[in-house]
Order: sequence, then structure tokens, then C-alpha cells
Amino acid sequence: MKLSDLEVLVVGNPPPGFGGRYFIFVKVMTACGIVGWGEVYAATVGPEAMRAVISDVFARHMAGENPENVELMFRRAYSAGFSQRPDPTVMGAFSGLEIACWDILGKARERPAHALWGGRMRDRLRAYTYLYPDAHQDPASFYNDPDASAATAARMAALGFTAVKFDPAGAYTIHGGHQPALADLDRSEAFCRAIRAAVGDRADLLFGTHGQFTTSGAIRMARRIEPYDPLWFEEPIPPDNAAEMGRVAAATRIPVAAGERLSTKYEFAALLRAGGAAILQPSLGRVGGLLEARKIAAMAEGFNAQVAPHLYAGPVAWAAGIQLAASIPNFLLIESIGDGGGIHGDLLVRPIRVEDGYVRLPEGPGLGVDVNEAVARAHPWTGDRLHLEMSAAPPDPRGTEKFGGG
Repeated sequence: MKLSDLEVLVVGNPPPGFGGRYFIFVKVMTACGIVGWGEVYAATVGPEAMRAVISDVFARHMAGENPENVELMFRRAYSAGFSQRPDPTVMGAFSGLEIACWDILGKARERPAHALWGGRMRDRLRAYTYLYPDAHQDPASFYNDPDASAATAARMAALGFTAVKFDPAGAYTIHGGHQPALADLDRSEAFCRAIRAAVGDRADLLFGTHGQFTTSGAIRMARRIEPYDPLWFEEPIPPDNAAEMGRVAAATRIPVAAGERLSTKYEFAALLRAGGAAILQPSLGRVGGLLEARKIAAMAEGFNAQVAPHLYAGPVAWAAGIQLAASIPNFLLIESIGDGGGIHGDLLVRPIRVEDGYVRLPEGPGLGVDVNEAVARAHPWTGDRLHLEMSAAPPDPRGTEKFGGG
């Protein structure tokens, strides 16, 4: 069995666009006719440039290789150009291709992917969702309205979700980390107060930031929200400074969660050594693939840390995260985009669903899913923006720059 062909599909995510502006799917084929699907989650360059990177990584390091030799192919890509260091663009490309290899191997053996590296620990996975506005709600207003988010949180809890995520701490800016404005602190506390009142003890609060603050600013924010007992404080400072993340973690009683923007075991090892996170959030389409994520989960066990696979992408990355989560003993939560409906469900031949707050493992070999190619090809990405973008404006000390949605 040898890898022979590749097709890259950049799928536009129609409004409301939850999960990003587009999804990058890879369709990898073997010479004997088996098709595997993967998804790339890397957005440092535009999708056409990313398409070229994916094609180069495949042609240079993977074409003609047995898909079983995942470790060898990883080392080739990781060491390319005499680099041997984490690179989110190259590792993002490799991640999607590596996921497709496990899909191929599972299909060839008629077994789910997780059965190939240790088997199943659980039959269903506790899920959480971000609080998204309804179709009739203005995102700019919703994401800055504690009462609107609290009402949505109560509805999600009624559907069975036992955890909800929100990020009211201000705009994401390239000028980070920064000190939170007093208005950011007040708004964040108001969100926690309102959502805790709405859900009581039915759901955990997951307080999101995305590397927004300085170390001292993150500690100030943590002290304001501690009384509402969030399950986690997500990536409070920029992800490139593990030692300072450790200082934040040591200064708050809230568990720090981090990792969605990290790549490979090496960056996660630095975070764990620094005491920077009690909860790791690998993004399967960026971290180096499923085997790399499995290694990260094993490392986390040694530090008594848990794993909560991150998702702000499409359903193939979700399926990969499910295969990982099913097989590890230190799983905590898996992110979903709502209940998995809308375009996320339409893009799969057999949709994955969240039922009563849990994801049931999809039946079938490999990832357990196949892309509905007719739907994927009917939604080509035609824009020129990146999957996600940060504000170029400096932070406003008056707190007028607010988050407008992902």
C-alpha cells in the first residue's frame, strides 16, 4: 500500500461562518484505491499559498510511502530544510495529511483509527460549545451582551451541554499582550456573573481569551472572575512564552488551559515543564497529526494534566479529535460547533451529532466519516481573507474595542 495522489479542497464556510471563513480538506489516495480524508488547520498564509505548501509536503515527504510509516514521514517534514523546529504552517500541512493516513489505515483494516494505537477508553465524549448568536441576533451586540449570552447558555444547558465557552475580554489585537481596560474587567465579570446565574451548577464556565494580556494583566483578570469558579482560563497570554504562562497559572486558582496555537510535542513539553497549563488543547489540524497528539496526551499524563481537543475548524478535524479523545485516559472535554449541524453536518455523508451534551463515536473505519464531496465542491472559497484575523488597532484603555465574533 502506497500513497499516490492528493487533492486539496478549500471549502468556503457560508454565513454564519462558525468555525472560520473556510475549511481546508485533503483527499489522499493510495495506489490500491483507498481514499483518506484529513483537514489542515493553519492560517498564517492564504489558502492558495497553503494549498501549495500542502502539495509540496506531500510530494516531498509522503508520495510513494506506505501510510503506516507515519513516524518516518513526520521526521522528514519536521526536519525539512535543516529546520527541526515547530513550524505551524508546515506542521499544519503535515497534520491534515497525517490524519488522512490514519483514515486510510483504518479503512484498509476495517477498524476505527483509535483501535490502531491503543483502543477505546470510552463510548461517548463530554462536549462543550462556544456561545454563538442566533440567526436573528447581531453578532457585534451579542458577543458583548452578558444577558444575551446568559440566555444562550441556559438554552445550551437545557440541551444537555455541561460546559459553555465565551470570551468577553475585549478585541483580539496584534498589539498583545496588553493590560485589560477597566471596562474589559467589568464586562468579563458581568459575563461570568450572568452566565453562572443562568446555568447554576448545570454547566461549567470556560472563560476564553486568546493570548490577549500581559502576565500581570492576566492575573488581574483572573482575580475578577475567580468568584464564579470557571473550569478554565484559556490562553491568558500570548502562546510563545511558556514561562510567563506558568507565572499566571501559579497566581490563580482557575486551571489554565492552552495549546490551540501550539505545534508538536516540543512546544507542549515546554508548557508542561513551566507549569503553564493544567488542561492542554491541541488542534488536530495544526499540532502534527494524530500520533503527535497521542504523544502529547501521554506526556500530559506524567504532569497530571488533562486534554481537551480544540476545534475552530471543520468536521474532519472534529472527527480526528474524537478519535484521539476516545483513546486517552486523561480526556476532559471536546469542543464542538454547536450540536454539529448546519454546514458542519452537511459536509459529511453521515453527520456527527451532539446528543444530551455528549458526542457518540461515529461508526465506521478510519475516522468514521467521509466528506460529502458534492456539498464541499458546491462551496468553494473565493475570498482573500485569512481563516481568522486579529485587529490591527492598538488596545483602547477605555475598552471601546470589543470582540465582534470569530
